Amino acid sequence: MPDATVMFVKHRLKCRIRTLDKSPFFVVIREYCMSVSVTSSENATVEVHRVARATAVIAFGNITSRILGLARETILSYLFGASVAVDAFKIATIVPRGLYDLLIGGHVNSALVPVLSEYAEKEDRDNLWQLISALLWIAVVGMALLVVGIELAAPYIIRVVASDEVTPEILDEATVLLRITAPALFFLSLFAVVSSLLYALRRFTWPAFAASAFNLTIVAMTVAFAQQIGITAAALGWLLGAIVQLVIQWPGLQGIHLQLHFLWRHPGVRTIALLYVPVMFSLVLDVLINRPFSYNLASRTGEGSIAYMEWATTLVQFPQGLVATAVSIAVLPTLSRQATYKDRGLAEFKDTLGLGLRLSLALIIPATIGLIVFAAPIVALVFEHGEFTSADTLITAKALRLYMLGLPFAALDLLLVYSFYARQDTLTPAAVGVVSLVAYMVTVLVLLDSAGLYALMIADSVKHCLHASISGWLLLRRIGGLSHQRLVETAGKAMIAALVMGLVGKGMLYLLEPSFGDSKLVDELVLVVGAGGASGVFYLFLADRLGVEEIQLFFKKIRQKLAARY
Repeated sequence: MPDATVMFVKHRLKCRIRTLDKSPFFVVIREYCMSVSVTSSENATVEVHRVARATAVIAFGNITSRILGLARETILSYLFGASVAVDAFKIATIVPRGLYDLLIGGHVNSALVPVLSEYAEKEDRDNLWQLISALLWIAVVGMALLVVGIELAAPYIIRVVASDEVTPEILDEATVLLRITAPALFFLSLFAVVSSLLYALRRFTWPAFAASAFNLTIVAMTVAFAQQIGITAAALGWLLGAIVQLVIQWPGLQGIHLQLHFLWRHPGVRTIALLYVPVMFSLVLDVLINRPFSYNLASRTGEGSIAYMEWATTLVQFPQGLVATAVSIAVLPTLSRQATYKDRGLAEFKDTLGLGLRLSLALIIPATIGLIVFAAPIVALVFEHGEFTSADTLITAKALRLYMLGLPFAALDLLLVYSFYARQDTLTPAAVGVVSLVAYMVTVLVLLDSAGLYALMIADSVKHCLHASISGWLLLRRIGGLSHQRLVETAGKAMIAALVMGLVGKGMLYLLEPSFGDSKLVDELVLVVGAGGASGVFYLFLADRLGVEEIQLFFKKIRQKLAARY
């Protein structure tokens, strides 16, 4: 199965990027962007097409990364199952991943790209190169010191992250793996600075596929060396992947003149730091409280629980990345531009936000119902190989279904948070995040004894629901409301179509499962690709018949393309 997965991923990577922006999905996004363009001038049209193409590239990179991430988890489950080795690897990657998100990763969208874009827009390239030099030096010195500290304190860090009930065997192996993965922080921080510069210069391709290179490296290292060195192969892949994703940015840096000067007092550094304070506060809560809290309690619910949680989360990231990220990135530049206007800008801002919310609902609702119905076949197809048993499938599928309860709210919430950022407000989302985190922790503690591991999934859905509800209420108070009628109409029609789709899908599962033979992989493919794909097509047809505008636009573009071709 690993060989087949890797071959599939390689095949997908060979697809040409330039064909993506011609696909119906991204045509919908382009048409959507054009529908909210603030002016009909030639410059505005060029900008809309530039945004649409950038969205296609970034979203395709995101999809590719998700596929490779899924391949990574499939291979880990195939080779090691829900074992002590996997738990040790997961614990060992919590620290570098969490510190990266806290110290570097959160800067990219909230501070680095906006400030670097400002310098790039002024065509003050010498000043821009000086700022980049300062940021790179800060990353080099700061991360080098941090990595040395982690290497020295690895045993103590692991004991803090893991629960008291984790066996000494897991603690010892996690300590060894942490010392392997920790140096990745150094290269990840340099990548964050370089990729932010490329985004600011509108060179999207190389950073868009960096995560794909990272995951592909882990997959290759694990497949090549797992039999010889066990789970250590995955840890080495983690480190090498961080190096690879930095190195592949080199073609995008052509023409950039980096200066090796330690200008840490550059005014741009201070601006970035001030912009990042609210975001960093919320990330501190997530990294230092939420993640250790979640992993600690998960490890108390039984062996393999952390792996179950991670595998379910991996599947959730597919619709989150495709729908929430693609739509939010597509509309963010338009929202930011409209937020700078006066009266006319507010009306257009509200129209853009409403369209984005409706498009998200039309796509995320069927994705949610589909994953609930096909949870078990999907988990079995992806993970149930090697040491991963049918019992593991049942646990992971149930966790996935519970995560699905919060998926629509998570998709809407991302767009709402981006709307606050477009209005240069990072404090409100951070404050709402504190409230939702408290609600999450309380829910987990209340349900842990009765629900066990599943308390974490239920609490996660509660968190997303609360965060989206409060964010939406606060934003609507500030902008004066939206066209609720159209929003409710889209949600209602999409829900009806999705529920009927779910019933059809459930019926196909009921009819097909008893007729299967001994070829388990083929049977799972038929259920997921055949029955699942047919259910998705049925949703599109029914939503079109019910008058969901966003889906009707999808079919309109297909009909136009077919008419033009034939």
